Amino acid sequence: MSSTAADVVRLLTVRGETLAVAESLTGGLVAAEITAVPGASKAFRGSVTAYATQLKREVLGVDATVLAARGAVDPQVAAQMAVGVRKALGADWGIATTGVAGPDPQDGQPVGTVFVAVDGPSAADLGSDSGSAGGGKVEALRLNGDRAEIRMESVRSVLALLLKELAGEQTGNERAQDTERNGGF
Repeated sequence: MSSTAADVVRLLTVRGETLAVAESLTGGLVAAEITAVPGASKAFRGSVTAYATQLKREVLGVDATVLAARGAVDPQVAAQMAVGVRKALGADWGIATTGVAGPDPQDGQPVGTVFVAVDGPSAADLGSDSGSAGGGKVEALRLNGDRAEIRMESVRSVLALLLKELAGEQTGNERAQDTERNGGF
């Protein structure tokens, strides 16, 4: 269990929000990292490991035209996976991973090409005009290493992206409540 995963679970729990995960190249590692955190069941709804491109379309609702034109290793596919899993599993937040862990290139993309995405409640969903980030965000990664290293760095990166979004949206009052609950100052 990573401290990032623990921080994600803690923030989601404090906020009373939930998370769903869509994974391709990571094959369930993101869900495993989150569920290793004690108390994760308060925030984690579940995951879809859509390794096959067809499942990205059928289960997660990724646009077939995008998949046909660009393949599964694409920033728009990652974004649509995050949106799709969020909707499919009824979560406040959705995160997704898609990419090439190796040993061979895929969809014309070299090994180490990874896209991670997060989709969360927009300011309109929250009934707020705070100008919070909300909505979706995709990060393109060019990773080095062997298959295992690329997959683990993808897990770390998607959790870090989610944590950044959660921390950016947390209000001062939520921070105070969280600090108080955890014995901080």
